[in-house]
Amino acid sequence: MRVIKISEVKKNLFSHPIFTGSDVTTQVLLPDSKEYDFNVVNFGRGVRNKFHSHDSEQILIVTSGKGTIATETEEKVVFPGDVVIIPAGEKHWHGATKDSKFSHIYISRLGSKLTQLED
Repeated sequence: MRVIKISEVKKNLFSHPIFTGSDVTTQVLLPDSKEYDFNVVNFGRGVRNKFHSHDSEQILIVTSGKGTIATETEEKVVFPGDVVIIPAGEKHWHGATKDSKFSHIYISRLGSKLTQLED
């Protein structure tokens, strides 16, 4: 058994064209997992990712701040303790509101494919 303290996991700048801004860091929680991508993603105020989909389910667990999760037909504001399950293939985006930073744990199947659907 292992206990991981998120506060002790190094934050790495994460620059990728899927984000609307550069204030994004990640914290890899299980670098040796053979089954899951399990990371924290930290968004600066107003930063979100662009519409995208995954070929497996994605689970988000909100850990701090206030964020928005959106599909083509709805938007929901989420807070620490909220858990979001995004079905495989669903077009969506998520990120910080304009007035708050936002962090969530991201869980998906290791090796799943992300497809960016917005420029």
